[in-house]
Amino acid sequence: MEVRVDVQALRYFVEVARQGGFTRASQSLHVTQPAISKMVKALEEELGTPLLVRERRRVTLTDAGQIVLERAEGVLDSLRVIEEEVAELSALRRGRLRIGMPPITGVTFFAPLLAEYHQAYPGIVLELREEGSHHLEALVMNRELDVGAVVLPTDEEAFATMPFVKDELRAVLHTSHPLARRRSLELRELAGTPFVLYRPEFALHGHIIEACRRAGFKPTVVSESSHWDFIVATVAANIGVALLPNTLCQQLDPRQVCSVRLSDTRIPWDVALIWRKDRHLPPATRAWLELARRRWGVPAPSLAGGSRSRAAPVDPKPPQRR
Repeated sequence: MEVRVDVQALRYFVEVARQGGFTRASQSLHVTQPAISKMVKALEEELGTPLLVRERRRVTLTDAGQIVLERAEGVLDSLRVIEEEVAELSALRRGRLRIGMPPITGVTFFAPLLAEYHQAYPGIVLELREEGSHHLEALVMNRELDVGAVVLPTDEEAFATMPFVKDELRAVLHTSHPLARRRSLELRELAGTPFVLYRPEFALHGHIIEACRRAGFKPTVVSESSHWDFIVATVAANIGVALLPNTLCQQLDPRQVCSVRLSDTRIPWDVALIWRKDRHLPPATRAWLELARRRWGVPAPSLAGGSRSRAAPVDPKPPQRR
């Protein structure tokens, strides 16, 4: 029996599955709930099997629904690639690039690169997200971002990586702290000082907790934040100690805080761009990666992903503006 599946119905079904219900899918897609329900029902009738278990407040996938969701995401991703490549074929004049980064990397690493990319490719619409590494990995995996910057290690079975910074954490202390004027200190010496940490969705949170455990203590956490400037301000208010990358510590005001090297342990802050290995990279993403590689002076990775890796590489020289 020949099955004819409506692409719009697939889009609606995928969004209902992602949102966990028709109401939230309707809000996300800006389409009426009856229209979405009708299309999804038609898809189930065409396939001859229920895809969703409709409960009062939410929906769940049937076994068939799970299979269709996995395949539909691939189909929709392929269609988006086709649309983008056709639109971008003429010297990357149109398209979209979705980038995720931790807030700590934005000013130092990404602001200059974003400016250069926008100047070279003014027709590319940039969509930026600031999140912790764990959330960024999930967004890249779910195809909600094209590329993300995360703290290593990451799942290298799922993601291709392009490392661009290798650093380590230093203790950031109020200038009046007894250890503030030391050239170095051992992590266990901070056991009696409250800690100011990134929130749990940031990889540094777990790295620091684990390092303290290995040093023989559980840190007292007095504050958590998503923003490094608030963390530094909290330390400057003499509320606690923070552990931040040396790259950032070099930018801090020594009149307010001091940074001290950890002598007994290295807590790494190694950051890389990631993208899905099994996903063909559209030209806008490949142009971003090539620009980043040249600006940061890092080795060239394999930019194409998955089994569709025969796409022609993007010219590393940006097009001339007229």
